Amino acid sequence: MNKMILVFAAALAISCGDNKKEEKNELKIGAPVEEAAPAQTTDDKVAEVTITGNDQMKYDKSEIRVKAGQKVKLTLKHVGTMDKTVMGHNWALLTQDADMAAVGQAAASAADNDYIPADMADKIIVHTKMLGGGESDTIEFDAPAPGTYTFMCTFPGHYALMHGKFIVE
Repeated sequence: MNKMILVFAAALAISCGDNKKEEKNELKIGAPVEEAAPAQTTDDKVAEVTITGNDQMKYDKSEIRVKAGQKVKLTLKHVGTMDKTVMGHNWALLTQDADMAAVGQAAASAADNDYIPADMADKIIVHTKMLGGGESDTIEFDAPAPGTYTFMCTFPGHYALMHGKFIVE
């Protein structure tokens, strides 16, 4: 009887240890995104920003800061492996008065235009092309007026997790 209890206790201890390993892996996958990332600048006139999107529908930055009127050179890298038809990502900067959910819902039916809804073009300041795993795109634009803007991925449903603040100081 004592041997049976010891075997059961050992099996339980091993099992608990395995669960802890799984929890650690989950924490790595769901690690918090980088907060309040200032633009990497080469000089005061150009803000160079690199942001990544992955197969877990996450950007690596939730906030980007630039100066008003500054030239912004933004590179989006899709660091995942999935095709753009399955897990496509882009980066779209919305106007201050844009409703992210409305843009996201309209984008879902704009597959023929890389999920950029033509009827909401006035709500999107600038955007990258839609990317699949391993691809990247660089865009250049002048930072808008001071304020807080929203950036998002317009692939269907991604805006719920893939969005952030673009702060112009």
